[in-house]
Amino acid sequence: MTAAQAVHAAEDCGSFTIAEMNWASAGLAAWVDKIILEEGYGCDVGLVTGDTVPTFTSMNEKAEPDIAPELWVNAVKVPLEAATKEGRIIVASEILSDGGVEGFWVPTWLSEKNNIKTIEDALSHPELFPGAEDESKGAFFNCPSGWACQTITANQFEALGAEEKGFELVDSGSAAGLDGSIARAFNRDEGWLGYYWAPTAILGKYEMTKLDLGVEHDAEHWHNCTVSNTCANPHLNEWPRSDVFTAVTKEFAEANPVTMEYLGKRAWSNTTVNELLAWMGDNQATNEDGAWYFLENYPQVWTAWLPEDVAEKVKGAL
Repeated sequence: MTAAQAVHAAEDCGSFTIAEMNWASAGLAAWVDKIILEEGYGCDVGLVTGDTVPTFTSMNEKAEPDIAPELWVNAVKVPLEAATKEGRIIVASEILSDGGVEGFWVPTWLSEKNNIKTIEDALSHPELFPGAEDESKGAFFNCPSGWACQTITANQFEALGAEEKGFELVDSGSAAGLDGSIARAFNRDEGWLGYYWAPTAILGKYEMTKLDLGVEHDAEHWHNCTVSNTCANPHLNEWPRSDVFTAVTKEFAEANPVTMEYLGKRAWSNTTVNELLAWMGDNQATNEDGAWYFLENYPQVWTAWLPEDVAEKVKGAL
């Protein structure tokens, strides 16, 4: 893009809205987009509070907000397929290049010291995982209460026969409680086993290893049993890779081809996001703080998304 084209694109950019979702990685992404689009392209960007289902529903039915930077597809898979097929919503890119990751994890130092690579390796050593109410058992930490993964983890625990192997399923209570159990284990140099996901601040701060379940993902069993709290005979089942997309409305895509070109290239790895979220947590930083920190410290990532002259404008704003 030439300088003249960039000026023309800025003039045409106009005003639009981005959903600032209510979890850390998505809020960070919204601010990165806002700063780049305003400083690099001259757009006028407003942020609106969002969450996966209500944001998607509003985009699908009212064509607002214009952009959802981090939409976890598994939560709205069927209606999103219908909306894209009918042309109301456009998938601009896959913002998390690794996809969202879920599973059972242990501290990497423990994995390496005890050669624990699979879930069965871990279940062979309940003595390495303190934290259960019954001190004779190992602790297996569940997903936060009320989340879908709480039911999934309980079914996986049953399928593994983990209770018979000397483990107790520990209710973490909340996301903060689950994070606290990991931090406490690392501070005490103790083992920890349980459900977690990426990208997150915890995995940026503490080095964890995701265990191999030794099975493939069975989609039919997953939908009919693994995710159900009435599943009578759960089988061990690998989590599906979570597609995490940037979605925009049809109206926005048609009116903003230059901005769509940026969104189409804009993607980052879980490692990068984990590091940023860890920095934000350590520094009690806002989403805006995190976005500026990213732009200042990771130019090798974001300059690849932009034409050189646009990148220079963003650098000038730092």
